[in-house]
Amino acid sequence: MEKYLPSKWKAKKARVAILVCDKTDFKSTQVKKDREGHYIMVKGSMQQEELTILNIYASNTGAPRFIKQLLRDLQRDLDSHTVTVGDFNSPLSILDRSTRHKINKDIQDLNSALDQANLIDIHRTLHPKSTEYTFFSAPHSMNSKIDHITGSKTLLSKCKRRETITVSHTTVQSN
Repeated sequence: MEKYLPSKWKAKKARVAILVCDKTDFKSTQVKKDREGHYIMVKGSMQQEELTILNIYASNTGAPRFIKQLLRDLQRDLDSHTVTVGDFNSPLSILDRSTRHKINKDIQDLNSALDQANLIDIHRTLHPKSTEYTFFSAPHSMNSKIDHITGSKTLLSKCKRRETITVSHTTVQSN
């Protein structure tokens, strides 16, 4: 399979992508991304409704500040039809960690920036007491939820409470 991948995907660097099933009636109208592959934003429509999908990868160092700045830089593109997904490399609430440490100032500022962008943690809103985790740190012996889906409050009514299957932070290699 690897021989069919573009060479830029073979690099050992983290990059983001948005995959849309061919059977989905999604028509993109605009794509915006950075050179480093830390975010990609696709605007378009699905079933005659506008939709903006923003996928973010924030590296371990300075993740909350990076996301906060990205939201600020893209504020004109974010609207009530926005869904943000990705590896934030940061828990957003104390329930997102197996050890209940306080949320530091950077994460509080990130939550404030999400609120200002009218984005809420959809999973946390639909599952307010859930303690499902997406990452285990062996050195710290701690689980955390650092992969998030946020969306505008108006989109929440279109979301359904479902059981989730986590497939993040795994490496898949083919021979």
